[in-house]
Amino acid sequence: MVIVMRAGASQKEIDAVAARVKADGFGTQLVQGTERTIVCVLGDGRPVDQHKYDVMAGVEKTTRILQPFKLTSRTASAGDSTLQLNGARIGDKQIVVMAGPCSIESRTQMLETAHAVKEAGAQALRGGAFKPRTSPYSFQGMGEEGLQILAEAREQTGLPVITEVMSSEQVPIVTKYADVLQIGARNMQNYELLRSVGRTRHPIVLKRGLMSTIEELLMSAEYILSEGNRNVMLCERGIRTFETYTRNTTDINAIPVLKEMTHLPVILDPSHSVGKWAYVTAVARAGVAAGADGLLVEVHNEPDTALSDGAQSLKPERFAELVRQVRDVAASIGRE
Repeated sequence: MVIVMRAGASQKEIDAVAARVKADGFGTQLVQGTERTIVCVLGDGRPVDQHKYDVMAGVEKTTRILQPFKLTSRTASAGDSTLQLNGARIGDKQIVVMAGPCSIESRTQMLETAHAVKEAGAQALRGGAFKPRTSPYSFQGMGEEGLQILAEAREQTGLPVITEVMSSEQVPIVTKYADVLQIGARNMQNYELLRSVGRTRHPIVLKRGLMSTIEELLMSAEYILSEGNRNVMLCERGIRTFETYTRNTTDINAIPVLKEMTHLPVILDPSHSVGKWAYVTAVARAGVAAGADGLLVEVHNEPDTALSDGAQSLKPERFAELVRQVRDVAASIGRE
């Protein structure tokens, strides 16, 4: 249930409502809008007598939320949530492009790629220091040394950096270096990790699991928001189906569905969606046309020698062309 306060409700009235909710044994989350404050009532399934809150001073109305995801639903927010990232606003009119290699492999590789994506128009830099791989014998990332290289790339380019965190134990060290934390598809339902990043205030990229439903993705986001971190963007990255010609099947449908169901920003990872560089730009265009707020693209200065995901990584010049085409699509639908 959410309790919508009247425009101009005093802080004393808001505090009184929140205190009443807590006294009744429920948790609360406050959502501060430009005109109104919403008090979200978080419970364990017990019935809530909403009428006793209706009559409290400063309350405009109470509304039950029927979905199991409370804080992520559109009912819990007065409008679309936006996420600030070094001047860019993810979830606003602007399409934010984040790009970089799957893995940080060396200082030279990372810095060359970082400068190339910056020149092409990327607004954020991605790179993996810890890599969850299907095989234990595959390259697992450079760890803290990779994070240090990523931080140096930020210093040289001015781009905020995104990297994956794989466990609760890694959260302190990754937050030391990174601006945005990524939860990979394999960890989408690692609930302890979700709670851990929820206790940070870092922006989070939450990727959809390979075989997860849209509702399961939203419930995972709920774990993060329930810990107080509202800086979450949802990432569609392809799901596993019977089709094997591409790495995964891009669920373009998920983008408009999520935009209807949640106030959180929604982005697309076209690289993991298809697994082949030749299709990345076309799928990126489709994602923006469908309403995605941003793109997460893999770019490598020498993809032929990449230690991970070289087949789906764009060369810098191809990434520059992707940015140009995406800009054209964005302009055609009234976005930037």
